Amino acid sequence: MNKAKVLVVDDSAFMRKLISDFLSEDPRLEVIGTARNGQEALRKIEELKPDVVTLDVEMPIMDGLETLKHIMQQHPLPVVMISSTTKEGAENTILALQYGAVDFIAKPSGAISLDLYKIKDQIVEKVLLASHANLQCMKRKSKIPIPPQKQYSKIESNEPIKTNTTKKKIVCIGTSTGGPRALQHVLSKLPETINAPILIVQHMPKGFTKSLASRLDSICRIRVKEAEDGELIQKGTAYIAPGGQHLQVKKIGMSLAVHLDESPARNGHRPSVDVMFESLCTLADYEKIAVIMTGMGSDGTEGLKQLKASGNTKVIAESAESSVVFGMPKSAIAANVTDEVVHLDKIADAIMKYVDA
Repeated sequence: MNKAKVLVVDDSAFMRKLISDFLSEDPRLEVIGTARNGQEALRKIEELKPDVVTLDVEMPIMDGLETLKHIMQQHPLPVVMISSTTKEGAENTILALQYGAVDFIAKPSGAISLDLYKIKDQIVEKVLLASHANLQCMKRKSKIPIPPQKQYSKIESNEPIKTNTTKKKIVCIGTSTGGPRALQHVLSKLPETINAPILIVQHMPKGFTKSLASRLDSICRIRVKEAEDGELIQKGTAYIAPGGQHLQVKKIGMSLAVHLDESPARNGHRPSVDVMFESLCTLADYEKIAVIMTGMGSDGTEGLKQLKASGNTKVIAESAESSVVFGMPKSAIAANVTDEVVHLDKIADAIMKYVDA
């Protein structure tokens, strides 16, 4: 069995030792080296040729973001970021994911050994997953044209989505590993005049989804925000489920509203894509455009089965070619609930085709 070779990069000797020990316990992984900062990491990558790098966000001399940029330009590799849960740490983690990191692990507050042992399995799982990530799509140098902020202003309608007009549409997107970068590709191409609201479940822990929404809002024509319980849903706005909470849609009078709760995780996920999709099944007077993108596992497939059975639903799945991890889309395709399988670069066009139909 070929072991995945891992380079562990962290400025803390304690963290380097602990992460290395965790990874070395798994027979599928081999820690071939460690580095104390970004400069040393780049030298070790040249010398040792690892398959995966774990990379601390905050380091002296060359921090994780700068190091990641160099890695993606010179030697594209699957990188898993190790992040603090501070506001700045969350913002930098979201940037790292959009620069090309496959995934991230949030350090428990305090970051002492007892706390880290709680996420030992997560560290191993995410590094193993990264070792199988689609390197070809990470190597693509496609640039997303983002107009300067001053060239346009966002349309912020105070009109909630009513349930008594014709041809009402709603877009819902589910994604996981590789999702933040995929969402940037898709949402940045949607026009501010899109005649539908957009609901998003991105698997992500508490404390990071607000930074994700803020970052996407700054580069998209549409409005992007973290969903709030009870708020009325409006067209031209994307609502991202907060980490740790399920997102559902409820009718309030003639309008639609966000409903958030902390009911049990579904198949290990909260928020769950299945829970969001299933909540849309009762909207008989809406046409639903459901999108399933990169991610491990099968979250979303059961919800898509119910959506298709409820009628008035079109399903778009991301292709294997562009998925960082072709798990969630593959599961949906295998269940025969998709209408189109398209490359990431074409998903926004596919959404608009159905919204404008």
